[in-house]
Amino acid sequence: GLPAALLTLPLELTVLYNSLLFTMGASDSAVKGEAERICQGLLSVLEAFGACGQDLSTEELWQKVLQEVTAEELQAPLHRLGALQAAWWLAAHRLGSTAGLFRLLSNTGDLGRACCTEGENELLSLLKAWQVPAEEASLPLVQSAEDLKEILCTTAAFLQGLQELEAGNFPTAFSLLQEAAGGFCSKRVLAQIYICLGCCAQRMGKPQTALQHLKRALQVDFQCLPALSHVAAVYHELGETDAELQALALLYEVLGEKTAAASSSPYFLIQTKLLVHTPILAFLLCHCHPSNHMSRPCCRVAGAVEYYLNVLALLQERLQQQVPRDGGSDLPRIPEVFLEAASALEQAGRHQDAITMCEEVISRTTDLIPRMLRVEERLEQTECPLPGAGLAGGLLSQKKERLCCLAWRAAGYLHQGWAWAMLGESKEAVTQFSRGLGDLLRVQLYGSGVEPKENLLPEVEVLQKIRLLSLVGRGTQFLELGRHKEALLDFQHGLQISPGDPAAASYLVQALWKLDRKQEAAAHWQKFSQSPPGEDGQQEGRQGRPFPLYLASSLKHAVFPHSESLARSIQDYLGTRSRDPLS
Repeated sequence: GLPAALLTLPLELTVLYNSLLFTMGASDSAVKGEAERICQGLLSVLEAFGACGQDLSTEELWQKVLQEVTAEELQAPLHRLGALQAAWWLAAHRLGSTAGLFRLLSNTGDLGRACCTEGENELLSLLKAWQVPAEEASLPLVQSAEDLKEILCTTAAFLQGLQELEAGNFPTAFSLLQEAAGGFCSKRVLAQIYICLGCCAQRMGKPQTALQHLKRALQVDFQCLPALSHVAAVYHELGETDAELQALALLYEVLGEKTAAASSSPYFLIQTKLLVHTPILAFLLCHCHPSNHMSRPCCRVAGAVEYYLNVLALLQERLQQQVPRDGGSDLPRIPEVFLEAASALEQAGRHQDAITMCEEVISRTTDLIPRMLRVEERLEQTECPLPGAGLAGGLLSQKKERLCCLAWRAAGYLHQGWAWAMLGESKEAVTQFSRGLGDLLRVQLYGSGVEPKENLLPEVEVLQKIRLLSLVGRGTQFLELGRHKEALLDFQHGLQISPGDPAAASYLVQALWKLDRKQEAAAHWQKFSQSPPGEDGQQEGRQGRPFPLYLASSLKHAVFPHSESLARSIQDYLGTRSRDPLS
């Protein structure tokens, strides 16, 4: 509460500097409220000189203090506070304010750009040109201004590199990130910079350069999981399957370790990691789980099966009865991992193992599915901002979760149906397909009538696809059992769900042919032949959303295998009728 005095100001400003350093270091982030204490310190300096700056902005306050206060004993304390102010502004991405402050600290005024040669970054030039005043030995500092300067240079280069990377200016981003890599930072931050360099090089079409920087990231921090994930992605781009699988194997091994050894680095209260927080950095450092890579076509079926089983062994330790998870997680839902593993097992011919895998999903979701679920199927009807929207949103989210559980359970029966079909057990296959279809009857959809299905909820679209695949699957087994009329009904229902579906349409023609309703079969065949060609085993729905990976094997099983022979039979029949209309 005492008035500010010139004699004690150097000590007061030094105490403020150290205090702010401890506050930031303890909070592990740049605390916005603490920056106000810098302004209070500057106001105390002006008060000691009989000036006032209460109504000035922070930038204006700094300008007034540095232009009017020329006392030699205050230069070092003010410069230290200026460096701290720059740290707060960099953390807030206020690069222009930071550059303006260092023009004042370097006493360059409007000539600040003169020290920046053509093609050189202005902020980095100003930071490097800043001369830190000599510090008094009698005033101990918890972190020197020289160290803080180095950290500010690294942070400025890193931040601007990330900004240019996000803007798509890859050569400029690469240059700035290289500058940051040569700066003063911890091993962990250096590894992150190398990851960004690798990603930048990859986007510039230089995969080999990307690999070099990603490997440097691993050399600096051997447990840098995002680097391993990006290495696998680059090898995938190069088509080097074995190298990609090796990278994923190493990623799996590191993820399985209980603890991570901390990398040894010099400790400072103000560090680059405290000042650099951007969405693109968080995105680049979000390593993919090995299971996410298994959706890639380069992964061979046998290898995919092996990795899925490894991932499931890892998850089994933490698997609980309840399956909901935080929607922000990057990992796939646990039931989906089981179903994807079952799909891979089916494609590898391990049908009995696939059946066992699906039984795990079915048993764990039994208690999570209501007897009846009434849902609006169109997305646009659920997004109206009405009173009580928060409650409505919570109910919608709960219904979506139940739809997911229902889809997993129905998909489990779908996989079991196809697995039994592949084992030649058509009756058991029919039973499993029927169980899945019975579960799907629990959902009552409303809101669209007979209008074309636009803006469907993703969960509803997946359920409809599972129902279609189940009907086609059961219909094929009815054909195997000689129950052609029941097969025909299933294919007709399938076409009601997805008019023009190539598999359902082809099997419908085959069922009619087997029922000796050849004229009808030929008429349907001609109708479908004249329609726009669909795609067998299509991987996307009406809105262009990809279907879940766990449906991959079922989509392949549902493809009609006898298109050419059926077409020849019908063409022969039509040719005979044209020659002899009475036949």
